[in-house]
Amino acid sequence: MQKVFKFLKSETVLTAAWALALASMVLVPPDSSYGGYIDWHTLGLLFSLMAVMALFQSLGLFRRLGEALLARTATTRQLEAALVFLPFFTSMAVTNDVALITFVPFALEVLAMAERTERIVPVVVLQTIAANLGSMATPIGNPQNLYLYSHYGLGAADFFAVTAPLTAVSAALLAAFLFFAPANPLALPPVSERPPLDKRRTAAGICLFALCLLAVGGVVSVPVLVIVTALTAAVCGGALRRVDYALLMTFVGFFIFVGNLGRLEAFRGFFQSILAGREVLASVLASQVISNVPAALLLSGFTEDARALLVGTNLGGLGTLIASMASLISYKQVARQYPALRGTYFRRFTALNVLFLLILLGACALF
Repeated sequence: MQKVFKFLKSETVLTAAWALALASMVLVPPDSSYGGYIDWHTLGLLFSLMAVMALFQSLGLFRRLGEALLARTATTRQLEAALVFLPFFTSMAVTNDVALITFVPFALEVLAMAERTERIVPVVVLQTIAANLGSMATPIGNPQNLYLYSHYGLGAADFFAVTAPLTAVSAALLAAFLFFAPANPLALPPVSERPPLDKRRTAAGICLFALCLLAVGGVVSVPVLVIVTALTAAVCGGALRRVDYALLMTFVGFFIFVGNLGRLEAFRGFFQSILAGREVLASVLASQVISNVPAALLLSGFTEDARALLVGTNLGGLGTLIASMASLISYKQVARQYPALRGTYFRRFTALNVLFLLILLGACALF
């Protein structure tokens, strides 16, 4: 029993997710609809990507790439700018989830190598904000964009007319925050001698990562990806043990909670009553509670204002830790490697997210 309490204490977000899920089950007893709550596509991708990143870490690939990055940056500010804008731009093509699960472990490795672990919290928080805002730029950057683009039959011109200005403001805002980051000289750590990369395992990891990207684009089916990843990771050894299964179960808990909320008539009626003429604000508020993807699904049934819903659900990914489910990925990566930073991370994350949200909502009035 003591081990159970210790585990629950160390996994506070997982505990909160399942507490909310169990509480919602009282209002909506389990039935056949529960199976439809779970986004198996997302879970399969997360599992596969975590296994691939674990394989790359075991090979020392992140360390080698980190050494290459450090050799090309002269100050800590330049290093942090590279670490933040990598997920900002890549999320436009490979989604915010993929960008964070790829670049947060890389950032942790690089900052440790540079002996700048005191910058872990601000850098990873900005990485998370960057991925959530960068993914806003394209229809494939995140799930709610893809859904709204299809649901409302938006053309490319209509879509980019909404997202391009906000993406540009977001980039400028990130750059402004980075401008005030410390610009200390960066001492290159000594490069230790190490054996050459295992070519077979490296090739396997690169192929698996390519399959993950193809699955994101819908070219490869996720069930096939999961099977291939599990078999390959098992053969390569070690990667499956390093997958964060608690994070996967956290997502399941939130999926159940959100699914049950969507079936409560009082909850649906509340948002319907406040939506008319206030779509942006309503979708931002809904996202804080049920995250922005379910908010887009829920509110699209009550409004024809695609522009407002697109703005509100994308900006709504800022704010609480569950406003964008991708944000949980960053939190878990930090909490897993640096458990003492959990409280600091949560406070810094919330404060900066709310600040970015308020600034960008103000910017919306100009467009």
